[in-house]
Amino acid sequence: MTSSPQTDRTGFHLKGSAPERYEQYSAPIMAPFVAALLDAVDLCPGHQVLDLAAGTGFVARAAAARVGPTGHVVAADSNGAMLKVAAANAPRIYPDIEFTVAPADSLPQPDDTFDAVLCQQGVQFFPDLGAALAEVSRVLRPGGRLAATAWAPWDRSPYFAAQRRMLAEHGGPTAEAYFAAAFSCPAERLTAALTDAGFHEVDARDVTFAVTLPPLADFARGHLSAVPWGQAVEDAGGPDGLTRAAETVTAALSGDTDPDGTATVPFTSTLVTAIR
Repeated sequence: MTSSPQTDRTGFHLKGSAPERYEQYSAPIMAPFVAALLDAVDLCPGHQVLDLAAGTGFVARAAAARVGPTGHVVAADSNGAMLKVAAANAPRIYPDIEFTVAPADSLPQPDDTFDAVLCQQGVQFFPDLGAALAEVSRVLRPGGRLAATAWAPWDRSPYFAAQRRMLAEHGGPTAEAYFAAAFSCPAERLTAALTDAGFHEVDARDVTFAVTLPPLADFARGHLSAVPWGQAVEDAGGPDGLTRAAETVTAALSGDTDPDGTATVPFTSTLVTAIR
């Protein structure tokens, strides 16, 4: 793993052991959107791929499986702790994934390196979206494809609506600001920024998947502990405060909860594609 002196500038800050919990508790939510992201750029064996704001590597691992031993995947993120978890979970049956600590607006790769750039739930946290997309354009080859997802408004995903209801009771300004940031890149903002960065055939569409969450009694607390707004709740109210917050989320989803404690609810994200 290469390193950079850059600090985490994405706005998605996790501390302590939260990256390990993010890998565990975000997996069921992210999984269907990973497949949609890869399908959108039509990955083929031999492709050179950048997973931007890679987090713990959900997209990078899936991309490596598709590009095969003749391809190459770079996973870049400004948070070294997240990439450390990604590296630990990288399967050895795939080609090696290259992990690079770098912010989205200052990538170390040369011009015209990649056939595809993928970004799952990262664009909304870039401090300068235009600069990041200009950098994406620089490292993409002519005709290269970009695909990115960003959450649709929170009220279109019942689980996030339950978290928002929880924040009204247990959150504060910091927690609410972190939560708002996760939904701060609507389709019109992202498509306009891509057009300004010189991309063409820019397209946006909403994709919705029904996701079965593990038993909520444990899942809601674990997931909150692995996202910035949940960590802010715990900072303010301690472990008991986080437990009460999770109970509020669980209660809000009681109508969607099966006898085994699992809950199947829709999640909606905006999928944006563009060509350099």
